[in-house]
Amino acid sequence: MFGLGTIPATALAPAVTALDPQGPARQRWPHALDLLALSLDPVPPDPLNPVLSTPEPVLVSAEQVRQLDLSALKPWLELAPAELLARSGQLSLSFAWPQAPEDPRELSEIAELRLWSLRADAHYPWLTLLLERSSGQLCRHVAMQLPHSFSRSEGIRFAPASLELWITHRLFGLEAWGRSQGIACRGQLTAMATVLGYELDPHFWTALD
Repeated sequence: MFGLGTIPATALAPAVTALDPQGPARQRWPHALDLLALSLDPVPPDPLNPVLSTPEPVLVSAEQVRQLDLSALKPWLELAPAELLARSGQLSLSFAWPQAPEDPRELSEIAELRLWSLRADAHYPWLTLLLERSSGQLCRHVAMQLPHSFSRSEGIRFAPASLELWITHRLFGLEAWGRSQGIACRGQLTAMATVLGYELDPHFWTALD
């Protein structure tokens, strides 16, 4: 499980504020998932994309990582934007990366995996909306993008200024993407920010209208 420490929101206050000054973001995950569930209609199984009908993770092989090959995401890339949004929070990535038992590094500390994740994020910035939240997939993906530290007792701790800027940039970008596709994704973006430890003031969105 991944945690966040105190994250001041100096540049964005009061539009974006940090949650739980003494507690990890995981304490807010159930609430974020409730918001997500309320904002989506049930999605029936998709016979054309059986991978998407199951909670099985998408396996990224070591060779795909080394070649910066994003083909493991192909079933998801074939979906229309509205279908992608309907599957928000359903994608899990599993890396089949050889790691010696004595290697103490977390996956987000392995340079090859970070490089693959950076390329995936650059090509598909909506990936953060798809990643499963309750098990830490989203936090791990963000850790691939940003400076952070890790401890066994406290989990991932991001550099506060970097996380604040990343969240704001991603909210702006994905909200614009949603509008360009004719879909409303503010509810899902708000849930995503909550998982990462931020609460959005309603004026954050109205300022963009």
